[in-house]
Amino acid sequence: MTTCDKIIVVAVTGASGSLYGVRLIAALLRQDVRVMAILSHAAEQVLSHEMGYDPGMGFHDFLTAYGLDPEIRKKLTVFSQDEIAAAPASGSFCHHGMVVAPCSMKTLAAAAAGYADNLITRACDVTLKEKRCLILVPRETPLSLIHLENMARLARAGAVILPAVPSFYSFPGTIDDLVDTVVARIMDQLGVEHSLLARWGA
Repeated sequence: MTTCDKIIVVAVTGASGSLYGVRLIAALLRQDVRVMAILSHAAEQVLSHEMGYDPGMGFHDFLTAYGLDPEIRKKLTVFSQDEIAAAPASGSFCHHGMVVAPCSMKTLAAAAAGYADNLITRACDVTLKEKRCLILVPRETPLSLIHLENMARLARAGAVILPAVPSFYSFPGTIDDLVDTVVARIMDQLGVEHSLLARWGA
């Protein structure tokens, strides 16, 4: 399968670190992957605070202002968490992986309990039951026993727990470079080629 045949669902929730979701979406689109993005209500608030996102302008225009080629963004579909009848809510809709980046502890808990109360948590539930790749990128510290037990439960159910823990051995020079050390690991898990950082020993 080529990257242009892939469909990836990316959910952005209300944890700090919305830049992880934005850079992942941009990186996937640049690799000719079709992206279905889901923004929670809290994610829009965090995006506004951390990245100057204006919900009135729309996410497509935000990505253009962020530097994404308008032609590339044609492969992006954006949903609200309330669009419970959207394609990612159904097991009959075939995609090639779902990522929640960043993943709030609320979303993590809902996914662990199978509490599908919105499009994000429903899509998580569907991804697990259909045995597709589900990657959760929690960004919280310190972690309570409840957080850890929820992560363990999801890992046993088949999810990949990929904490937003940047690496430093590539000597990142900017915040974007630092974030990309995590985005690169997500891309690897999805099986999408990238050149976000040099391979160790390459």
